[in-house]
Amino acid sequence: MTILHFAISLLPVVFFLSILILIDSYKLVRPRWVVFALLAGAGAAGLSYVTNTWILSFEVDTQIFHRYLAPSVEEFYKAAFVAYLVAANRVGFTVDAAIQGFAVGAGFAVIENIYYLTELGDASSRVWMIRGLGTAIMHGGSMAVFAILAKTFSDRKNHSKITPYLLAYVAAFVLHSSFNHFILPAEIITVVQLLVFSLIITVLFQESEKLTRSWLGTGFDTDQELLRTIISGEVSRTHVGEYLSMLKRNFDGPIVVDMLCLVRIRVELSVRAKGILMMRKAGFKVAPDPDTRYKFAEMKYLEQSIGRVGLIAIEPIHQWTRRDLWQLNVIDTSGSGANSGVRKSRLSQASQSDETASS
Repeated sequence: MTILHFAISLLPVVFFLSILILIDSYKLVRPRWVVFALLAGAGAAGLSYVTNTWILSFEVDTQIFHRYLAPSVEEFYKAAFVAYLVAANRVGFTVDAAIQGFAVGAGFAVIENIYYLTELGDASSRVWMIRGLGTAIMHGGSMAVFAILAKTFSDRKNHSKITPYLLAYVAAFVLHSSFNHFILPAEIITVVQLLVFSLIITVLFQESEKLTRSWLGTGFDTDQELLRTIISGEVSRTHVGEYLSMLKRNFDGPIVVDMLCLVRIRVELSVRAKGILMMRKAGFKVAPDPDTRYKFAEMKYLEQSIGRVGLIAIEPIHQWTRRDLWQLNVIDTSGSGANSGVRKSRLSQASQSDETASS
């Protein structure tokens, strides 16, 4: 094993991941979560090795193993962490999911190639070029595709909880399995894969940038206007005030007041999150807001006071979407020190109310 072999087998996938992080204008993915994703990929490589060794002990056909069994095992373990990120609202846009997914694949590829470097140290530079630019990028690309599809499908309410991840897993498996079929010479497959993946990522980042700007502009203006009417006391003359008056028929007065307070806190946090994103885009660092942790605590108290039925009742005023839930992680990213237990409790309650309202 030479330094050159080490470099060409490990550095390309790390380089690609670095490029993805650098071209993300809003810097939405926290560095520590990229590290977690890399470690998760490394763990997936270890689990895959153990599982694949066990499968090979049954003397299965080598071709069937490499084309179908190994891809199904490896994509399953890699997908577990990415699925968690999407399900836990740790990613807000598809580009964030793609970066995290590629990071998992990169962690997997690094460990796998280190293993092969120790086992096949005398292999030619051609082998390590294919493994570095071909197999490693495939591992990252398949997980990026899984993350993109899982995020896209999970944002749609016409799917069950598990369907988005099954569809995304099938796509990742097909990509991995197709690569292992070696229908074309390895060099050609490597070049085609690099071109296709680069095209997909370029289009993805462009579309995500447009979507982010649109969401920030529209959402920020809407939230600002709602917050202005609440603070000025003019809310009673708006549709929101009329709706709250209607709720008095079914809820006690103090509960309705708590509902309005909850809406205000939600909107304040939403405005702050969008403001943080805009400032990041402009290259500014956002100072922590010491009051944020208290707003999280108050929000938790109000949600418990209002109850599940009450949370559903105020959805027409200010509905939490999956992206709105993710916004709170953005605030936590800015160093506000929001208590994770408070956030986790609120995410769970709001998700339940969203599911009940949509069913």
